[in-house]
Amino acid sequence: VQLQASGGGLVQAGDSLRLSCAASGRTFNSYNMGWFRQAPGKERDFVAAISWSGGSSRYADSVKGRFTISRDTAKNTVYLQMNSLKPEDTAVYYCAAGRNWSPNIVSEYNYWGQGTLVTVSS
Repeated sequence: VQLQASGGGLVQAGDSLRLSCAASGRTFNSYNMGWFRQAPGKERDFVAAISWSGGSSRYADSVKGRFTISRDTAKNTVYLQMNSLKPEDTAVYYCAAGRNWSPNIVSEYNYWGQGTLVTVSS
């Protein structure tokens, strides 16, 4: 599985962005998908995840109520809708695919995209 993340950019606090992660390969629908982010000098943190069926999702406490993860199986794409953005959301955002449903564990994801930068100004 190859993953290509896009949609990042420079926005102001309170704005919205939608990130996309396009996956190649016929087995996309069998993978759980996650979004992580990494700010400069910090570890990669869990943001959100969605199960292979789309029936389950998880969010980091810091983004609950503001971010929504979804997937479009016909387009082999997973999305992260980000609303009410804050300066502390500034980071490189990575999408990832994994077989096991361990949403917030980096090592449980087998494939990673290249990352897309989100910058939120105050």
